[in-house]
Amino acid sequence: MFDKDHVFIKTARQKELYELARSHAEDFSRRADHYDETGDFPFENFEALKASGYTGLTASEEYGGKNISLYELVLIQEALAQGDGPTTLGIGWHLGIMMDLSLRREWDEETFKALCRRVINDKHIVNRAATEQGTGSPTRGGKPATEAGKEHDGWRVTGHKTFTTLAPVADEFIVTASMKDSDDVGGFLVNRHLDGVSFEETWDTLGMRATRSDDLFLKNVKIPPDAFVERIGWQDKNHLPPGWLLHIPACYIGIALAARRDVIDFAANYQPNSLDHPIKDLQHVQQKIGAIELELMKARYMMYGVAEQWDRDPERRPHLGPELSAVKYTATNAAVKAVDLAMRVVGGTSIFRSKPFERYYRDVRAGIHNPPSDDAVLSILGKRGFQES
Repeated sequence: MFDKDHVFIKTARQKELYELARSHAEDFSRRADHYDETGDFPFENFEALKASGYTGLTASEEYGGKNISLYELVLIQEALAQGDGPTTLGIGWHLGIMMDLSLRREWDEETFKALCRRVINDKHIVNRAATEQGTGSPTRGGKPATEAGKEHDGWRVTGHKTFTTLAPVADEFIVTASMKDSDDVGGFLVNRHLDGVSFEETWDTLGMRATRSDDLFLKNVKIPPDAFVERIGWQDKNHLPPGWLLHIPACYIGIALAARRDVIDFAANYQPNSLDHPIKDLQHVQQKIGAIELELMKARYMMYGVAEQWDRDPERRPHLGPELSAVKYTATNAAVKAVDLAMRVVGGTSIFRSKPFERYYRDVRAGIHNPPSDDAVLSILGKRGFQES
């Protein structure tokens, strides 16, 4: 099912992490069709990830986590997605956020330490809640309509968030909110069990159905003073682009690798009665498989190369924003092309729900809409081109 000699595994630790992700992926693949069909949240998968320690891999090592590198995050997420894409994308947000917080260290240290302890000891799952119906993706710069008002003993938060991935399972959300009587925007740590926190099951989508990215409602939610964990824009002081967002391209490449695996198996074993050999020997089939190989090869070498540079050269990180964006653009578009080609090889039966190809196709389409968008990436690259000319 997976590469026996994974070309991107370079160390014993990477091999161990890969095997952990691979074992989960093989298990999750058995249930992927069910969760896609029903749109139910894969609680069983997340319990397995918690039990194995997967959910604590990016937490700070000094507080009990593994503090894995960006390269290692990409490696395990690509492997996990070959079993189930929605589970992988969902846990990727949690892992990426914990990696980002561990790197930036912009929170009050005791608050951050307490969060890490909850992630490690209590198996808490964390995600950001930033997107809103009126503003779209937060990467577009819209100011949130969700509002936080300061009181003498804490804060009151009221608002409505959309695309809240992990809504059924996340224990805590970092909610972006405009601060009342101020132009500032803050991040507020909100526990799902607080009074006034509720969810509405709005997630009924073409692909990535089991992420359950439902709507989050906050109605006059009272939170303590230390729940105000960050002022949005603080990150600018470090000039660090979000390297952790490479969990997104890793996920979609993983789904495409699953399609590659399955189409090769199909072509090697399918022999219509009009031929005396399997279709793998047909030139046009070999060319399509070759095109899949090329698309994924380009995307993977680019992704792993940028991740390795991020880890190896911290001084370069502030300048890697365009490269990180380009990886997402390249990977998601390559995944769409690869799955489309796989379906062309399989033919009409590829659209049947009894085969996984139509699920792969629907899931990779979602990647186009994850941040950053294609137009934003091309603008970033274009601006840098003019700056360097």
